[in-house]
Amino acid sequence: MKAVAVVIPAHDEAALIGRCLTSVSHAVARAREREPGLVATVTVVLDACRDSTPVQVRRWPVQAIEIAARNVGTARRVGVAHACAGVDARPEDTWIAMTDADTVVPRDWITHQLDLMDAGIDLVLGTVRPDFADLSPRHAAHWRATHHRGRPAGNVHGANLGVRASAYAEAGGIPDLAEHEDVALVRALRAIGVREHASDVHEVETSGRFTGRTPGGYAAFLRRVHAWIDAAPVAAPRV
Repeated sequence: MKAVAVVIPAHDEAALIGRCLTSVSHAVARAREREPGLVATVTVVLDACRDSTPVQVRRWPVQAIEIAARNVGTARRVGVAHACAGVDARPEDTWIAMTDADTVVPRDWITHQLDLMDAGIDLVLGTVRPDFADLSPRHAAHWRATHHRGRPAGNVHGANLGVRASAYAEAGGIPDLAEHEDVALVRALRAIGVREHASDVHEVETSGRFTGRTPGGYAAFLRRVHAWIDAAPVAAPRV
């Protein structure tokens, strides 16, 4: 039996959680269509939510857990533990797919990762692109000019990260860090010699906001890039 456990931490994401769960449900349905008998669960960890995120999440056929850690590492760790405990499959046959509550995943998000799992890969580093509607035209143009399809950089993003459950357990799981918990996990996985693969085939779209839910997350990166672009002189038009 093969299983996939999708884990999503959420802190005050009422405005975006609906589109995230819509996309994840489509990805789960696609995976079940292609692999009958696949066990697939979606776990949302509601971490110290003060808005209507819990109400919205409970409208979906997902597992919802409430904690008050206000810590993304803890939220991911609790979600993975809960999801894997409820899966009746061997750890080596269980895939953990992580994303964020402000992210939209493509329809083949899960199936692509399962293909890599079947090929012997233990860790998949997926690419992320911002919602260009949230960026200035110059910022969006810069992103397109510096990111080329088919050449993933291999950066670590908790919004698009997959790992075999047996490798996750051997590496000690995600640490309770308020930021860069995904990087710490990948570092531990590399230390035990897992087979990894970087891919942009299942690229996700995440919010282009500049104020995120963690101090040093993707939003902070976008804010720094925007400041740099905004300060750069505009090239004179060609005559």
